[in-house]
Amino acid sequence: MFTGIIEELGKVRTIKLGQDWCVLEIEAKDILQDVKIGDSISVNGVCLTVTTHTRQLFTADVMPETLKKTSLSSLKNGSPVNLERAMAAGGRFGGHFVSGHVDATGTILSKKVYGNAVLYEIGADGPILRFIIPKGSIAVDGISLTVVSTTPESFSVSIIPHTLGETVLQHKGKGDIVNLECDMIGKYVERFVSGKQPKKDSQLTAEFLVKSGFM
Repeated sequence: MFTGIIEELGKVRTIKLGQDWCVLEIEAKDILQDVKIGDSISVNGVCLTVTTHTRQLFTADVMPETLKKTSLSSLKNGSPVNLERAMAAGGRFGGHFVSGHVDATGTILSKKVYGNAVLYEIGADGPILRFIIPKGSIAVDGISLTVVSTTPESFSVSIIPHTLGETVLQHKGKGDIVNLECDMIGKYVERFVSGKQPKKDSQLTAEFLVKSGFM
């Protein structure tokens, strides 16, 4: 579990490419002070597992499904990446619930200065847009952001100077791809109110949940 508060901008040192997978070697500093093999680290909003590490870098395997569904396939040697360690028990919760499981990618349609901030308009497909609402939460490349407005084809977010300066969005503009993760609470609510039922052979029913005290 993550919060969407980016801890550090790392840098891709090397990418070992397989046929449809890769191994990322990422330079970092602050987040490696207490890292252990098996720890989860969010890389541009994608939850990856640390497989090896030193004081200056860590490696992580990226499986085919992750490469296909996220923007990690567009990374190159030297690419900056947003990094966040999994939330520690008892830590401050400054963003929102972020799982590191990307729902889809979006495309930056425009980047405009808006007062003391920068307004990004991001295009996305309809299925994911139903979970995005004005003033709701969205993770863009792992950054916890508040939605400003929506259209049938896009949504916009406003980035304050501090967030822009500390994250990978400072390097991205029109046409660039970003990872999107919608608020998981909204996805659960949609599932419950949609009336979709479990498979007939499942013992997990609404009646069972009521009798067991969960509803």
